Amino acid sequence: MSAVITASQPFWIAPFTGLSPHCFGTLLAQLRREGADAVRRGRPWSLPLEDRVLLVTAYWRTNLTLRQLAPLFGVSKSAADRIISHLGPLLAIKPRKRFRKSTVLIVDGTLVPTRDHTAGERSKNYRYSTNHQIVVAADTRRVVVVGRPLPGNRNDCKAWALSGVKGAVGRTTLIADGGSGAPA
Repeated sequence: MSAVITASQPFWIAPFTGLSPHCFGTLLAQLRREGADAVRRGRPWSLPLEDRVLLVTAYWRTNLTLRQLAPLFGVSKSAADRIISHLGPLLAIKPRKRFRKSTVLIVDGTLVPTRDHTAGERSKNYRYSTNHQIVVAADTRRVVVVGRPLPGNRNDCKAWALSGVKGAVGRTTLIADGGSGAPA
């Protein structure tokens, strides 16, 4: 089977990754440095690294099922699943260790509804939910830290301390609402 969508045709890159072809190339170079394309034991990948990265980003960006996505890349549903399982963690954002001195971060908590009654608790909206503390960089509006989910009945002050966000941002300048407990 020949692939219908391939990274060798640059016009597929932007719609499925949200990146320019140049940024996509930079991402591939970084993945190669981290050993994503190393020769492994067993059967070789059916797609080159470029197409595998495109498949993973298309999966995340388009919300297509594996059954729908696999034929677009000329692979089986099982192969698409293996590709996503292998490359997904390598593409995940790694938490920053330090921030520049001039960085300003914005922190706030959000309640995420859940059906899992072991992870969530009834919150102020009477739904079972979890409290997530989210930190974004003020200049780029990119998420830089997401705290551990806590039961939804925890207020932001408590969640700020317990979720691990407080330790992750250190002494960086923060902007927060009054309920977060973060020093404003």
